[in-house]
Amino acid sequence: MSAPPRAGTREWVGLAVLALPCLIYAMDLTVLNFAVPALTRDLKPTASQLLWIMDIYGFLIAGLLVTMGTLGDRIGRRRLLMIGATLFAGASLLAAFSQSAGQLIAARAVLGVAGATLAPSTLSLIRNMFLDEGERRTAIAVWIAGFSAGTAAGPVVGGVLLEHFWWGSVFLVNVPAMGLLIVLGLWLLPEYRSDHTESIDLASAALSIGAVLSIIFGIKEFATAGAGLLPFAAVALGTLLAFVFLRRQRHLAHPFVDFTLFDTHGFRAALLVNVAGAFFIAGIYLFMAQYLQLVIGLTPFVAAMWSLPSALAFIVGSGVVPVLAHRWGVRRLMVAGLLIASVGFAMILGVHANGPVLLLVSALVVFSFGFTPVASLTTDLVVGAAPPARAGAAAALSETAFEFGGALGIALLGSLGAAIYRSRMAPLLPAGLDEAAARATGATLGGAVESASGAPALLEAAKTAFTSGMLTAAGIGCVCLLLLAVYVHRALRENVPE
Repeated sequence: MSAPPRAGTREWVGLAVLALPCLIYAMDLTVLNFAVPALTRDLKPTASQLLWIMDIYGFLIAGLLVTMGTLGDRIGRRRLLMIGATLFAGASLLAAFSQSAGQLIAARAVLGVAGATLAPSTLSLIRNMFLDEGERRTAIAVWIAGFSAGTAAGPVVGGVLLEHFWWGSVFLVNVPAMGLLIVLGLWLLPEYRSDHTESIDLASAALSIGAVLSIIFGIKEFATAGAGLLPFAAVALGTLLAFVFLRRQRHLAHPFVDFTLFDTHGFRAALLVNVAGAFFIAGIYLFMAQYLQLVIGLTPFVAAMWSLPSALAFIVGSGVVPVLAHRWGVRRLMVAGLLIASVGFAMILGVHANGPVLLLVSALVVFSFGFTPVASLTTDLVVGAAPPARAGAAAALSETAFEFGGALGIALLGSLGAAIYRSRMAPLLPAGLDEAAARATGATLGGAVESASGAPALLEAAKTAFTSGMLTAAGIGCVCLLLLAVYVHRALRENVPE
């Protein structure tokens, strides 16, 4: 069998173009965080509206990934990317100049629809542009680095813009970036589409969107409001829709989900590792953000700067993945990465309510550097397992697994931390404390900071209780990552080269 053709200059320059929407996509997940106080003063959203302003973007991305991946396979990956970029630029303008909370929610919703086209389109184009396995692995590492750079840049860009401009400026940076993508993309990126040109199955699209949105909404409601009828009903509805969706796929000539992919051990293992990795990343960063601001007392901007080293570790790690994979082999590198990531979580166990901050940041740098090759190589395994005609759908599955894992991490680890906090604080609340203050202090660390500021001993106890929850989550993460390393070693023994 002849070797696949190697990529030329056009493909490598095109890769730089594909990294641009990844950066913007990731940046928009975090850039709005610092703008909340300013937009709250201007638009005066209700608590519910503010929640939707923050969440609707990620919700719609998660819900539409599978549909957009399949749509790109049918109509052309470059065409879908150009449509998405145009829509993203237009929605960014609408968001920047919104005059009410309702307008901003609508603009963020359109941004989510457009954002859902970016990840599967870019990743599936990489699958088609880089046919050589080693080159594809390098290209995916660059693609991962684009997301890492966006995550790192979001808080910094947001902080700088808000120092000099109004809150809408955080959206305007998207417009020239998308314009550049459209101009360069039409010139440099080739078009690829599946040979199957039949119309997309609208019932499958509706079922997949409904299933993902319902489950992730239920998980996030559970994380924020606790157990109740609404989160359980949402998850139950989503699970039912997912079951109907999967049954329908088995009777379609060209389904959204190619079940033959799951016959490969590498594909199944890669999706599981994606879910688990996102679970612990999202969970531990949720604790880190609160720890730095509420326990240590840093400002949001200074806390964001402390998060930069771990994001930079992701970028640096992405650069060395291809070299290490060539030298060590995929399986060994993934196992080594998971072991290093578990060491990072173990280091967190040395952190206490009074720090040291440097140990926590160093631990997350170690975790990030260890998990980078895992994220990159699992993405390569998922996309490489799919035939070129189904690359968009496979890329969407990979991204959806990551979204699910992140939502579960926030919900389950966040709930675990909250339960530990409440159990530690319940016996410490003084009898004479005002009922409202006691309720707020016993529920969350944020409530304690607001209500117990005049009781230093109680506030210190609250910080210690929160830190205990973070350490418990880190301990669980350490053990689970070790078990995951064993699983990867066994599952990929016969299917992935050393």
